[in-house]
Amino acid sequence: MHLTQPAVSIQLKNLQDQFEIPLTEIIGRQLYVTDFGREIAKAAERILEEVNAINYKTLAYKGILSGKLKISVVSTGKYVMPYFLSEFANKNKGIEIEMDVTNKTKVIKSLKNNEVDFALVSILPNDIHVESEILMQNKLFLVGNKRLILDGKTKMDELLSETPLIYREDGSATRISMEKFITDKEIRAKMKLQLTSNEAVKQAVIAGLGLSIMPLIGLKNELEKEDIRILPVKGLPIITNWRLIWLKGKKLSPIASAYLQFVTNEKERINVENFSWINSY
Repeated sequence: MHLTQPAVSIQLKNLQDQFEIPLTEIIGRQLYVTDFGREIAKAAERILEEVNAINYKTLAYKGILSGKLKISVVSTGKYVMPYFLSEFANKNKGIEIEMDVTNKTKVIKSLKNNEVDFALVSILPNDIHVESEILMQNKLFLVGNKRLILDGKTKMDELLSETPLIYREDGSATRISMEKFITDKEIRAKMKLQLTSNEAVKQAVIAGLGLSIMPLIGLKNELEKEDIRILPVKGLPIITNWRLIWLKGKKLSPIASAYLQFVTNEKERINVENFSWINSY
């Protein structure tokens, strides 16, 4: 908040002086918000939203695209989504972008509850009706660290059965793809670690804790530095698509409609400028 602790205390006291009912209470050394305080917070939030709405309308009357664009992105999508947002945001200074990077379950929940304009996923949900726009290809490879040495006699199914595999958490699209591949290949996999982000999985692979099937999109630097190696396996890479999705029948706001038009028109150029390296693998 860029305020000292005494300054915060003074502001809280000034706020409290406007009400006869306590907004907060102290138990031990912990400060708690009362039920009445929560009601006041909700009312204040609504007031701020109305002020923002007035500002957006002012810009709209000037012919400037304005408003808030809300997008929920699966965790691996953080390597993708910023490249499809930056130019749009720079051209439209009157907009705000709210991007929530979280797990697939929460992404689908926020979309289902109509809390966001769009979501970015690599596997389409099967329990809600959506429309989609493909942004780019998603490739998943089996990877190990640079110390893993294979000879021509190594059978990959034996390696996968004997070497610990590192998984993402339940519900992750990467894990779903990985488990389907293992099941289809009838591999008796030995799971040693379950981690909740691709970054954590990547570091575990680099450290030599095991192998994993990972999206290529997050491995560019590690492959260039040769900290991680792609292992050739029949049936890999698994190929899906990164898709921008929205609820079927949803009436998009002017800013959401403008963004969808931008993505449709510019996605091929954005891919060429930022993701052409993927074609090398």
